[in-house]
Amino acid sequence: MTSPQETPARIDAYFVCATPRTGSSLLLGLLESTGVAGRPQAYFREPDEPLWADRWRIPRTARGGFDYADYVRAALTAGRGANGVFGAKFMWGTVEHVVARLGAVHPDLAGDDAGLLRRVFGRTRFVLLRRDDVVAQAVSWLRAEQTGVWYVGGNGEISGAATGDGRPPVFDREGIDRFVRTIEEHNAAWEAWFASQGIRPYPMRYEDLARDTEGATRDLLAFLGLDPPGERVITARHRRQADELTRRWTARYREESQ
Repeated sequence: MTSPQETPARIDAYFVCATPRTGSSLLLGLLESTGVAGRPQAYFREPDEPLWADRWRIPRTARGGFDYADYVRAALTAGRGANGVFGAKFMWGTVEHVVARLGAVHPDLAGDDAGLLRRVFGRTRFVLLRRDDVVAQAVSWLRAEQTGVWYVGGNGEISGAATGDGRPPVFDREGIDRFVRTIEEHNAAWEAWFASQGIRPYPMRYEDLARDTEGATRDLLAFLGLDPPGERVITARHRRQADELTRRWTARYREESQ
């Protein structure tokens, strides 16, 4: 696998690996806007796969399921751009689901996560997107769970309502505690998985992306070996949701946790 310091001559696919509320949807929209990074989405989130399958009109079995090889082929078609590069997003847990399903399709590589992904997706690179301020991330996650608003704007997502269900957010210190622990566990799990597979992902910070969306996106494209047309405008498809309430809740949580 290629290290973050090296630039591949050619890739076939890349995966943005993250935890919720790290700006992953923002990043996917920015990447698609470049015109050279495919049409990345969370194609392999397990609860969403039946929705994608219906959108792509994949034939259903007698039990209502679908052939996973057919599903992956349809995902590749949907997620590839004109240059053939495919992009997608993995949250922790997603990669386990995908390699388990792919292991059934390619039993000779069952148990070899990196080998399975290379066989199906080709020359693949990985991005690890994290957020330094885990408390603010947990606050954002709590608010999204409470209100049902996971993004503002959008870029063709299959789920995660942009309008929500009208419920007001309510401060919940125990809920924030729970999400802080989950984020820390998932970050550690990502690090362990990459180490076990001999993969050095490109490290990316939410804070850098929020501060300079275009610069951070171009730096990532350089790692992927992708050059957008010089006249191409890199455009965000989503709006940041952090606001004064997020800042107040983050400060309150820290004060009450001392």
